[in-house]
Amino acid sequence: MKCSFCSKEIEEGTGLVFVDKNGKIFTFDSNKCEKNMFKLRRDPRDFKWANIE
Repeated sequence: MKCSFCSKEIEEGTGLVFVDKNGKIFTFDSNKCEKNMFKLRRDPRDFKWANIE
């Protein structure tokens, strides 16, 4: 699986999984990625550490 924010590979059994009301699944490797996506509403394309292609 890959992180929904930074696209880093997540090892099975680790990370965080959130399911939206409409059924979309978000996976995160760290609280940093979760906070940037939901609380701060940031775009991952604006950060060098987020490896978005």
